[in-house]
Amino acid sequence: MIGKFKVAVVVAAMTISATANATIATVFDGISAGVADFDSTVTGTGATVNFDIWSGLSSGASIDRGDYVITQNDGGIGGVTTYGSMSGQVIGINPAGGGSDPRTDPLDYFNSGITFTFDSAVNAVGFEVGDWATCCYNPVTELFISFDGGAPILVASANTSSDGLFPSQDTGFNVFEIFVAAFDDTGDFTQVSFWGNGIGEFLVAGGQLRYALIEQGSLPGVPVPAPLALMGIGLLGMAWRGRKRASC
Repeated sequence: MIGKFKVAVVVAAMTISATANATIATVFDGISAGVADFDSTVTGTGATVNFDIWSGLSSGASIDRGDYVITQNDGGIGGVTTYGSMSGQVIGINPAGGGSDPRTDPLDYFNSGITFTFDSAVNAVGFEVGDWATCCYNPVTELFISFDGGAPILVASANTSSDGLFPSQDTGFNVFEIFVAAFDDTGDFTQVSFWGNGIGEFLVAGGQLRYALIEQGSLPGVPVPAPLALMGIGLLGMAWRGRKRASC
């Protein structure tokens, strides 16, 4: 899978300069490279990265980490463990749900995921994921993040096990450990959810959580295609001519 760092316009405020100033971006990479992408994106906006390496986790109704609380979407938290060389403890979130193949609705699998509820607003979150894309494609296995129950943001998609491997992570033993993140500078949020739809996967998430609040509209704008920019200029010209006729 190429394009490990992706940017997609979700709200486009078209201007004469032909840029969009409200953006969703995602990170999907090996852990070390993914952390570097996340941190550089946050600091590039002038914001500060907060991080928490997971240790001392235990099963229960929820886990309070001070700045945020972890809950499992289908009830009590179970499956606290470690995985490979991930930075800290992880939580098992084996995908489950009532959907059928092909997997057309991501929300069918939401209940198997986890949610972070923050004391203070955030709009950038990243963490580690293990044992993803090892099986269970039918035809793809996908990972999603959503902010405050909004539309699911696709952060990774695989139809072969090679999509879950990165040279920086692979030590010769097929290490399926990745870092995923999402940024949404359209607003501020207090809840972030994460889940997958690969029914049959032994999927884990955690290790560490990195989070930040970046300024709205602070991610790099995405250029509006030239025909749209020209159309905007043409509409302004038509409006000016209309006003000129009205004043005659």
